[in-house]
Amino acid sequence: MLSKNQIKLITSLKQKKQRQQHGFFVVEGVKTIKELLASRLKLHELYTTESFNIDAKTEVLISQTELKRISFLTTPNTALAIFEIPKPKPIDNKGLIVALDDVRDPGNLGTIIRLCDWFGVKELVCSKETVDCFNPKVIQSTMGSITRVNVSYVDLIDFIKTNKLPVFGAFMEGEAVYNKQLPEEGILIMGNEANGVSKEVEATVTEKISIPRFGDLQATESLNVATATAILLSEFRRR
Repeated sequence: MLSKNQIKLITSLKQKKQRQQHGFFVVEGVKTIKELLASRLKLHELYTTESFNIDAKTEVLISQTELKRISFLTTPNTALAIFEIPKPKPIDNKGLIVALDDVRDPGNLGTIIRLCDWFGVKELVCSKETVDCFNPKVIQSTMGSITRVNVSYVDLIDFIKTNKLPVFGAFMEGEAVYNKQLPEEGILIMGNEANGVSKEVEATVTEKISIPRFGDLQATESLNVATATAILLSEFRRR
């Protein structure tokens, strides 16, 4: 049986403040949990309706009813695990780096982490206002890619100013990316869902790029930030 303290701890980890206080985050789903178990991340406890055959001290068999009580999902997926939040790693200022300026939607961040993993981008640099990468919805949508991408939270302007790489920003009025000669190394800045790249960060951009619209009416206001990131990363890698 789950204790009241166990339930209280798990449910509290939905909040960023509590995750930071306890140093834990929640992962749900067998596939994602197994990916994290195979990584450098340290398991604290595993609650599951079916045995994983791991260290008995960290594996707790529970009923489906108990899993529903602690799950953040509408339809719980067999297992829920608590992992320790790892210590921040230094940023490797080489290659292609993606930087996020105030991206707030957990699904967008999770998808962008997966995209970085897919396109071989090892460093994802986020402004301090960007959604927490250990948010349960972010972790769920990364599908394990969180283990292969180094996500850092920094003062974005200071990071860019102290970096020698060329800085590309995604803007509606930028030059069409299909006409650009793109380098192998650089910083690609993606902006907030509603407001785009902030004026302060815009001042650090050396080259503005855009994804041209081809529709006859040109009525679509903008692309989703994760969709735009996918297109731009594909172009950087294709060149």
